[in-house]
Amino acid sequence: MESSSSTMDRVNFRTQILTRHLQNHHIPPTDLIHTAPCVNYSPPELSEPLANFDTKSLRKLLDGKSIDVIDHMFNLMIQSNLFCPRERGGKVFVSPDFNQSMEQQREMTMKRIDYLREQGAFDGWFSRKGDDGELWRFALAETVSVFDHSLGIKLGVHFFLWGGAIRFMGTKRHHDKWFKPTETFEVKGCFAMTELGHGSNVRGIETVTRYDARTEEFIISTPCESAQKYWIGGAANHATHTVVFSQLEINGVNEGVHAFIAQIRDADGNICPNVRIADCGHKIGLNGVDNGRIWFDNLRIPRENLLNSVADVSPDGQYLTAIKDPDQRFAAFLAPLTSGRVTIAASSMNTAKVGLAIAIRYSLSRRAFSIRPNEPEVLLLDYPSHQRRLLPLLAKTYALSFASNYLKMIYVKRTPASIKTVHVVSSALKAVLTWHNMRTLQECREACGGQGLKTENHVGHLKSEYDVQLTFEGDNNVLMQQISKALLAEFLAAKKRNKPVRGLGLEHLNKPAPIIPSQLTSSTLRTTQFQTDIFCLRERDLLHRFVKEVSEHQALGESKEHIFTVTYQLAEDLGRAFSDRLILQTFLDVEATVPAGSLKDVLGLMRSMYTTILIEEDASFLRYGYLSTDNAAVVRKEVMKLCSELRPYALSLVSSLGIPDAFLAPIAFNWVDANSWSSV
Repeated sequence: MESSSSTMDRVNFRTQILTRHLQNHHIPPTDLIHTAPCVNYSPPELSEPLANFDTKSLRKLLDGKSIDVIDHMFNLMIQSNLFCPRERGGKVFVSPDFNQSMEQQREMTMKRIDYLREQGAFDGWFSRKGDDGELWRFALAETVSVFDHSLGIKLGVHFFLWGGAIRFMGTKRHHDKWFKPTETFEVKGCFAMTELGHGSNVRGIETVTRYDARTEEFIISTPCESAQKYWIGGAANHATHTVVFSQLEINGVNEGVHAFIAQIRDADGNICPNVRIADCGHKIGLNGVDNGRIWFDNLRIPRENLLNSVADVSPDGQYLTAIKDPDQRFAAFLAPLTSGRVTIAASSMNTAKVGLAIAIRYSLSRRAFSIRPNEPEVLLLDYPSHQRRLLPLLAKTYALSFASNYLKMIYVKRTPASIKTVHVVSSALKAVLTWHNMRTLQECREACGGQGLKTENHVGHLKSEYDVQLTFEGDNNVLMQQISKALLAEFLAAKKRNKPVRGLGLEHLNKPAPIIPSQLTSSTLRTTQFQTDIFCLRERDLLHRFVKEVSEHQALGESKEHIFTVTYQLAEDLGRAFSDRLILQTFLDVEATVPAGSLKDVLGLMRSMYTTILIEEDASFLRYGYLSTDNAAVVRKEVMKLCSELRPYALSLVSSLGIPDAFLAPIAFNWVDANSWSSV
């Protein structure tokens, strides 16, 4: 234990150091107290340069034809007290009350859904046809998630998963019976796919369904504890029906995974006989969603409850399908459910927009430290280090938002021939966009300092709310490996046919390999030619390496499953390379629609920031030799240069994201008044 004398020695020593420091600055200690002015809030709009581009045009590039739907949904939420409006610092904000218990949050989620339903928000959910209908559904789901992820997930489970299964896996008999009560919430649906023992591996689920030809009924059973349905959103409290994914056994033969409609509660909320339901309990986020567990004790359902778009069972128990290959049947069965990944990707970008809008607006009004004596403290965003933290993430968010829009369009325009492309692209973007969202929220939390810890300021709390996106609808690392398997298959199929590679954007493989300049310059780094070349070179080389490594293992007689297990590092690098090249191409496609002028110039800056920051941060460019160490130093300097050039546009760029002020946070505006004594 330290003696009192040594403690006093340390105190005296620190006092001497502090005295010398103050004397060196020639500022008496009393002056420091009396002359320091009070910190006041100054809106960044008063000091930031006006945009030299049309912010409405930039927002239209992000939200397209959906702007009116998005703004309508925002307004519906702002108008109701159910969305917890509160005044802070002279502005009204809406956000869930996370001080409520888990049970209260769940009931508030249902009350908000009831309000939106009464306002006609969901009218025509199943009857709206064509591309516009699909985009309307996406826009509605994405917008409610800006308010609360639980609200978005609860609606997504009901409409996209339960409703989507009936729509795409069912046939007319199911549509006629279930569409209307689903739209009105007379029926509340959930989606029982994952189990305690199986998540990503859907084929391995253990729930078993057998057919009883005597009664023309299916019998669903949970044969063991690991077969209990787990994490089923809506099951714990509210759902009346579920789509059950189960192995189908016909005459002792396992025909693979199929989907069945089962009632789990009556209209009064009582759990049905032969069904057991338990709560999954409190979670790190999404506590407004009632995730539950389900056991089936030989539950009998009518034969007609089999969703039979791909396969059916006749009254006398004959298995009927036009797709004889089990692999193709399974793929056709699950293909329509890609919409889940589409909505996850889009909502992750909206959340990144919220985080960046809050953190950047705060950094445009919060000051810290003076560069010289007697000068004002410096705005956070005028520090190069702060720019480096936030502005590359802003540019990437624009790039990834354009990619998300591309994903939505190829989904709504999908054909049987394009299903594979939709699957690969949705896997890639779901992973990359959700990873980006979590990294962005973490950086925004830190960039807001202590204010980032307050739940009302969103950025910290949103991390726990959206963390689930990294693993549901597919673990991101597994998705990266799936992409590489698909690229490998496309490449080998073309080689076997002795034909050029077609599809998935791989046509560049048919051309000579790009040559990267030995000495990079700032101007080179900003050309679309260089950016495209180095991204294509990386993807091309990694694909060839992957083909070679897989072939070497095959030559040793190893199984396909083992090979993909041991080549995962290269597979994940290749998956990233495919994703990054795809995102760059979607950015270039958007840019091509914009006429020459200031908006196109800003887009060019953001594109160059997107490509340059990726080259700096992704070790594969150095690991595989696409970049020398000298050129890596040039890239690093270019990032800072691009940050300084984007800095004057910071406020205009976050204003163009289209998030209403009410959905941001007090620190994005007058954070002094929001924390004043009068607000207590």
